[in-house]
Amino acid sequence: MEGVRGFVVLLFLLSPVLAAEYAWIVVLGAAQYGGRPSPALERRLLAALALYQKGLAPRIAVAGGKAAGDTLSEGEAGCRYLMARGVPQEALLCETQSQSTYENLLFLRSQLAGRVLLVTDTPHLPRALFLARLLGLEAEGHPVPGRYPPGYWLRETLYRLWLYLGLKPLPGGREPTFLPTALRSPDSPAKGPGTGPRTGPSPAWPAPSPP
Repeated sequence: MEGVRGFVVLLFLLSPVLAAEYAWIVVLGAAQYGGRPSPALERRLLAALALYQKGLAPRIAVAGGKAAGDTLSEGEAGCRYLMARGVPQEALLCETQSQSTYENLLFLRSQLAGRVLLVTDTPHLPRALFLARLLGLEAEGHPVPGRYPPGYWLRETLYRLWLYLGLKPLPGGREPTFLPTALRSPDSPAKGPGTGPRTGPSPAWPAPSPP
């Protein structure tokens, strides 16, 4: 009888995990400013929070390192934001070293067992999924809607073409230079959110992360 009772208690404790569709929700990095998520990162975090509250996964991973001069990483800022909104610390994984989309996924890979749900901007998601599957992750995606500028869509299309041609992400988080400055998102670091020095007000639409 005690064994049956113990099994029932264990099943009750595990029920949120067993019922979840994914093992992890993964928020890909975007800029933060002094611990405050940029508009792009905040949209991703709020989308991930809503998915978590619906029970789609029991854990959330937030990725992203520091830019020059930053005191906090994107991963740390994102985790603090989610904790302040009720996500327990034990349900969070904060990756703090990566400098690109590829590194976001590469540095998390060893800890992401099971199906994962990537959360990022709509234009950025196809490339993120391509890279995740390239790294052997069982990944699906949740696109975060928004009024994204044409330069963002074009840049992501060219990044995907780069990868589809079999060309690898560049070392050190660097990106291939496809677009002149005029076609980049306004007020965006040249290497994408979270990978360049930040001065002045936070941009409304940071450029996508590099490959």
